[in-house]
Parts: sequence; C-alpha cells; structure tokens
Amino acid sequence: MSFTVAIDGPAAAGKGTVARAVAARFGFAHLDTGLLYRATGRRTLDGTEPVEAARALLAADLESDDLRTAEVAQAASRVAAVPEVRAALVEFQRAFAARSGGAVLDGRDIGTVICPDAEVKLFVTASDDVRAQRRLDELLSKGAETDYDTVLAELRQRDERDSARATAPLLPAADAVLLDTTTLTIEGAVEAACAEVARVRDGT
Repeated sequence: MSFTVAIDGPAAAGKGTVARAVAARFGFAHLDTGLLYRATGRRTLDGTEPVEAARALLAADLESDDLRTAEVAQAASRVAAVPEVRAALVEFQRAFAARSGGAVLDGRDIGTVICPDAEVKLFVTASDDVRAQRRLDELLSKGAETDYDTVLAELRQRDERDSARATAPLLPAADAVLLDTTTLTIEGAVEAACAEVARVRDGT
C-alpha cells in the first residue's frame, strides 16, 4: 500500500532535512527531487542540451559529489524552467511516489504537479535572511568561497525564477500545511512534520 508525503519549499528552508527525518521515522523511501534537476543542470554545464541531459539521466548521476555547489544550483533552476525537462523527469518521480511501503518526496512542485493526490502535503519555508545564513554555513563548511550578500542575492534570484516560471511554479498546494522553520530548531521542525504525517496516517 502506498502512502505519499509531498514536501515543497524554497531553497534552504529545511525541507530536505525534514523529508529525510520523516522518511526515517516512518520507514518510508525518500527522494530529493532537486537532485534530478541538479544532475541535469550539471550535465548542461558540460555542454549537453537540457532536454537531452534530462532524458539521459542515470541513477549514478545523482551520486556526484559536486551537485551541491552554487553553480550547479543555478544551472538546476535554469533547466527546471524548461517544460520538456520537467516532463522528462515527471514519470520517474511519480513511479517513486507510488511504490509500496510509503514514500517522501521533496522539491518545488511535488504537492501541486507530481503528486497532487498525496496523503500529506507540507510547504516548508523560512525568512530570506535565515535561509541565506543556512546556505552560507553549508557552503563554507564544504570549502566554498562566498559571502552572505552573494548567497542572499542568489537565493532571491532563484526564488524569483522558480516562482515566475510558466510550468510548475514554486507555490504551496491549496491543501498544504505550512511549516515555517524561521524560528524552529531542526528537532522542532521534524517533530511538527512527523505529527502531521502521524495524524493523517492514523486518521486522528
């Protein structure tokens, strides 16, 4: 029996952390759909045309060590705005969501486009300042050379691109539960998400 948890939200809001924790807590499979777009974007940086890159994507591409760089993030956002790229990746995501035993998918259009019938939909967000500081800390910990103002500008540019695109823009599903992590600890955000999943799963 399938049970799908769709978690959407902008970059560095904490959706990936929450998704991994929810999957671990309930024994569900987890897919970071952003990696699909990052891996596709990574291929385009080598000169591959976006749609070709998406159609040729291999599972091994998701294991690349450089998918978390700022350059790849921007490339991912650009290819995600191409309707044919999104179409090429939709079926993979829907098949994953329908697997037996439950699945958690996090991304930007899971609750609105990929899994509109998901049993649980969460939209994880946080203030721009908090998200920029989180992303900066992450990048610096990996040896990247950048600063707060640069990261903030890149986040806002990506938000604008993701929200304004014609196909599957970033926005909460009408029936999504909003989870603002601006002032929450990781533990607090995880517990809030797990409580919602348990409530729906148990019918309480």
